Amino acid sequence: QVQLVESGGGLVQAGGSLRVSCAASGRTFSNYAMAWFRQAPGKERDFVAAITSGGRRTVYADSLKGRFTISRDNAKNTVYLQLSSLKPEDTAVYYCAAGTLTFFTIPDRRKASDYDYWGQGTQVTVSS
Repeated sequence: QVQLVESGGGLVQAGGSLRVSCAASGRTFSNYAMAWFRQAPGKERDFVAAITSGGRRTVYADSLKGRFTISRDNAKNTVYLQLSSLKPEDTAVYYCAAGTLTFFTIPDRRKASDYDYWGQGTQVTVSS
């Protein structure tokens, strides 16, 4: 089992930045690929970004590339998502997830069902 706890969400004005974090415990964090998804009210949970277990490869939703950056610190068992140039449509609950994806499979596996463990989410609200 891997336990994931997100933090860092909040209210930010459009154009602003925010960094959300996800702390992991349980099984060896560095064995897992990590991802961020988001879910707005009444919508499906959408892929945001993912990073391989060693951090060598990152992938992003095409619409978010250039504004969001995923990173990880395996010494701290933490994955981060830096959100920049925020827009009101970025308002959502942001979830981190862990899975056993590899360097070669991570680019094409962008569904929630591809990941095994989930956090409870952190709310990000962007005001106009």
